[in-house]
Amino acid sequence: MLSLTNKNPIRALIVDDEPLARNIVRRMLESRKDFEIVGECENGYEAINAINAGATDLVFLDVQMPEIDGFAVLESCKESKHLLHIIFVTAYDKYAVHAFEVHALDYLLKPFDHDRFDEALERAREHLRFENGGALNEKILALLSENKTQTNYIERLIIKNEGRVFFLKTDEIEWISAEGNYVALHAGKKTHLFREAISTIATQLDPRKFQRIHRSVIVNLDSIHEPQPWFRGDYKVILKDRTELKLSHRYRENLMKYLGGSL
Repeated sequence: MLSLTNKNPIRALIVDDEPLARNIVRRMLESRKDFEIVGECENGYEAINAINAGATDLVFLDVQMPEIDGFAVLESCKESKHLLHIIFVTAYDKYAVHAFEVHALDYLLKPFDHDRFDEALERAREHLRFENGGALNEKILALLSENKTQTNYIERLIIKNEGRVFFLKTDEIEWISAEGNYVALHAGKKTHLFREAISTIATQLDPRKFQRIHRSVIVNLDSIHEPQPWFRGDYKVILKDRTELKLSHRYRENLMKYLGGSL
């Protein structure tokens, strides 16, 4: 349980790609003595690094940002112990507003006035006085799960490697292999480990672009050069970079349906 006093002001981070929007939030916050603005971020990359650094209690998070939107920021930070309170800032978005209300997450609808801003701050104060981050994380996980069902198939993955966080577009992935509780994402000359079961990630990828060819292998259809006979009626899949992958009997028919042929 947190104990915030005047000696320990609430540390606020402002995230918005629009300078004017950041200025509005900053001006409204500057007159509140129990808040301290610890940073401003103009894109999702900066926001992820700032949140994971753990120097914030409250984040004003713009939902609609180019490249990395507010949902992608949360996806990256969803397991962070530093995610204490979020106030979403959004232009009118019927789905987003409904989702925030359903999951009891606070939001500011642009343009907002001082009264609505004060209401959001008071909710933040109450949350930070009497709750820990666990309740918020549960709400955010529910929101992200709902958001995934709306967007159907993922188009990028958040990769964490040696303290770095970056996004890998699924179109860049040539094939995927199972590695225990992880999968290895093969993209050009680089391979990235991603904590997800292959059975789970297979359901998240667009089947028009990715197909499973073995219980432990998924392939990007655009990366296939040709299927090739092997031995005893088996086949292998030759990729454009000459990588050879085994094609299982179980997945052969489905693969050829998407390739538009038969074996």
